[in-house]
Amino acid sequence: MDELADVAAITRLKYRYLRCLDTKSWAEFADCFAPDATADYNGLVFDEPTSLVDFMRRNMGEGVLTMHQAHHPEVDLDPDDPDRASGTWYLHDKVIVDAFRFSLEGGAIYSDRYVRTVDGWRIQHTGYRRTFEVETNLDDPTRTKVLGPEARARG
Repeated sequence: MDELADVAAITRLKYRYLRCLDTKSWAEFADCFAPDATADYNGLVFDEPTSLVDFMRRNMGEGVLTMHQAHHPEVDLDPDDPDRASGTWYLHDKVIVDAFRFSLEGGAIYSDRYVRTVDGWRIQHTGYRRTFEVETNLDDPTRTKVLGPEARARG
């Protein structure tokens, strides 16, 4: 039963991370991370959580509408360490920036690592690799670009 409770707590953590990103609840978003957390979003790399949260606050703030949904969780508890786990999730996201008349929709596969802290489970590492992106000009949909994972690698 403890394993099921741990998987449920990790699932809630991932959902909270996404909800806080979309609702721009930055303090609660920051609380999702372990103090030494790292991230790699398709080549956009962060070595610690403060710079990650600051980046999201600056780039996903007012005027940027977002929807992030993660599903099909595959959460595995570390058999050698009950305070560690990993997870794979499928991401579907949308970003709309009306000021630039821009829309993006995409899919990705998240690969996460989690650690149990005195405050509960936290994200130790998060990141994804894109499966696709569709960029649309809201004023001229004929200028839509469809990009696969090979076209999205940053770095």
